Amino acid sequence: MDQRIIGRKEKISLPKLGLNLVWAKIDTGAYTSSLHAEEIREEEVDGKKVLKFQILMPAHEKFTGKTLTFEKYREKKVKNSFGQAEIRYLIETEISLAGEKFMAEFTLSDRSTMKNSILLGRKILTGRFLVDVSKTNLGKPYRSKK
Repeated sequence: MDQRIIGRKEKISLPKLGLNLVWAKIDTGAYTSSLHAEEIREEEVDGKKVLKFQILMPAHEKFTGKTLTFEKYREKKVKNSFGQAEIRYLIETEISLAGEKFMAEFTLSDRSTMKNSILLGRKILTGRFLVDVSKTNLGKPYRSKK
């Protein structure tokens, strides 16, 4: 597979989460990808445990306030940006980036103190993309080719 070149920030879509063309920071130093989530909680619905949460921050232009529900999720131990281990919920969802659609894992975390609500780590980048840190939104031309 040809590796496409993307920039340090890219517009992505997460269709199953209702997000279309939102900015994500590309972070080759991070292994996992992360998504800002609030009001994260496990609930029992019809005898099954489900994960419920809201994505993005209320001040974000694409914030809907909609509570999302996932039946398939798990917990994962990750190191935060300070090197401290913490347990986070992890979901898998479809992502569209630079004209490619594929499944990707995202941990849910409080990124309210960060500039970007979505961070893409090298786990989903490896073998698919090369990163040019001097540019942004290089994936855009690929959308018009398909």
